[in-house]
Formats: sequence, structure tokens, C-alpha cells
Amino acid sequence: MLSTRDHILSYLLESEGYVSGEDLSNRLDISRAAVNTAVKSLRNDGYKISSSTKKGYLLENRPDKLGYGELLHFLGQERMKDVIFLDSVDSTNNYLKDIASSPKIPTGTVVVSDHQTRGKGRLGRSFESPKGKGVYLSYLIRPGRNASDISSITAKTSVCIINAISKVCGITPSVKWVNDIILNGKKISGTLTELSSESESGLISSIVIGTGININEKETDFPEEIRQKASSLFLETGKKTYRAALAAEFIKELDNMTSLLGSGEDLFLASYREHCITTGHDVGVVSVHDSGETPRIGRALEVNPDYTLKVRFTDGSEEDIRSGEVSVRGLLGYT
Repeated sequence: MLSTRDHILSYLLESEGYVSGEDLSNRLDISRAAVNTAVKSLRNDGYKISSSTKKGYLLENRPDKLGYGELLHFLGQERMKDVIFLDSVDSTNNYLKDIASSPKIPTGTVVVSDHQTRGKGRLGRSFESPKGKGVYLSYLIRPGRNASDISSITAKTSVCIINAISKVCGITPSVKWVNDIILNGKKISGTLTELSSESESGLISSIVIGTGININEKETDFPEEIRQKASSLFLETGKKTYRAALAAEFIKELDNMTSLLGSGEDLFLASYREHCITTGHDVGVVSVHDSGETPRIGRALEVNPDYTLKVRFTDGSEEDIRSGEVSVRGLLGYT
């Protein structure tokens, strides 16, 4: 729920100059004392806000905070009605799946957290989610369709991540099939899509898209065993990114994707193919059921219209890969 503090922060963020205490009081229909209390709270949280008896309040700097007020500035009050922000949670996917059991929770509901204690990745892996460094976000879709209709959701989400990073940061990462976002040869983001279905009809009742984006992490924020594979936007560019701006842009991209479900297929497929670094390279393929086996070696030929990956193996056979792990030679430690 949006607080007085959140609204005042949003007003200060959107203003290029001073905002009078009287104006804030009138906009929010609160007392001047309540305005002062909210400003004091923001200062205590690291926001440098100067004040002038005649001019009002001026936001001089904004620390990299992620919360309701910061997101409100970028998304607007109407969109924020379906956004839930948490300081910490075990997993945004778990939280959203739990509340999505109520039919009152609509498509487009978003859970954003500043920290995850048990972030989830594909194939049962964990996703490192240090506090105050990345964006950890889950998004709800209620498609009312069978599973075959939504098999491309994870791939399309990868396009959304790439678009958001490109717009906010001015750089364009790549995607390793099917959902690893790669920058300078290292993973900076991934997505886990989880489905729930109705027992009688078999229709998908909800799709929860969970995404983690490594933004301002330093090398020491990652466990030593993954430092050669994982990175962040900061480590790869040397520049800090305002997380609220990137989170909001990603939400907008997901909103657009959801509005185009059942249409716009050519647009997403073309973009995914353009940014996919898997095709044309030697790959190792491990079935989701055979994680302990030696990878089957082949060459990735193309991404099919249904986002499966066509691979020609060394024995000359070809197969459309739908799931499992695909390693790209020369990338993320695969040699």
C-alpha cells in the first residue's frame, strides 16, 4: 500500500526544482506536520533533501533504493495498484503463487523484493539475490489456455529483459537459449516460469514469471564458485544503474508482452533470434531427466517458431530441444 512518504518521494522525484510544503499538503490532503514527518523519514533513509522556508523542499540526490515510492515515480498510481513490494522474501515466485490461489488476484500483479533468501532458478538451482543490489520480480498471467499455447513465455520474457536493459542502460545483452541473459560472456539474469492448472479442465489457471537481474553487485556479492560465470551490469559496464528505473521498464515490457499474447509472434521471434548467441555454435545438450550424464555434442542450427532449439548432433541426427540444459562452447565455462 502506498504511504504518504511514497507519494511525497514520487512528487520530489518528478520535480526539477523545489516543491512547497503547502503544495504537498494540498495534493495529499494532509497537514504540514505530516509532510515534515515524511520528509524526515526520507532523509533518515539516505535521501538528501534541502529545505527553504520560502521555496519548500528540493531532492538533491537519490540513493539506489527500491520501494513503493521509487516505483510509483516511474509507473504511476494506477499501475501501482497491482504492485506488491517486499523488503525481503524467500522467493517472489513462492509469494505470488500463494496469493494467486485467490481468483481476485488479476493478470499483471507484480511482486518485487529487495532481497530473496531462497531465490529460485531453473532445474532446481538457486539464484543469488543479495539485498539492495538487484531486481527480483515475479509477474502473474492468467491465460486460460492449455500449456502448448504458453510454451514461448519464458523466451519472450528474455526479449523483455533485453529491451528494458537496452532502454535504461543503453547496452544490449544477448540470450543463451532459452533464458540466460548474457553480457560479455557472463550471466546477468535468468527467468523461471511456473504454471498452475485446473484439475478438471486442464486449463492453465496461472503463469508466474520469476526473473532476477544482477544490477549493482560487486564480485564479492557472488559465491566464489560462480564468479567466473555470473556478473552484473555494474561489473560489466562500470556504471551504477538506478534499480527502480530498470524494474519499472521491465514491468512495462511484460505488460506489453501480455497484451500481445496470441498476436505479435513474429515480432518477438525475430527479436529473440536476433539476440540469441546459441545458434551457429557447438553445444552440449543434457536432458532434464539425465543431469548426471555426459552432454551430447552437436551444433545449434536455429530457433524454431515455437522457440525450441534445432540441434544437429555429431552422429548426423537432428532434434528439436524443448527442455534441459544447453551449454554453448566458449561460454560460461564450457570448453
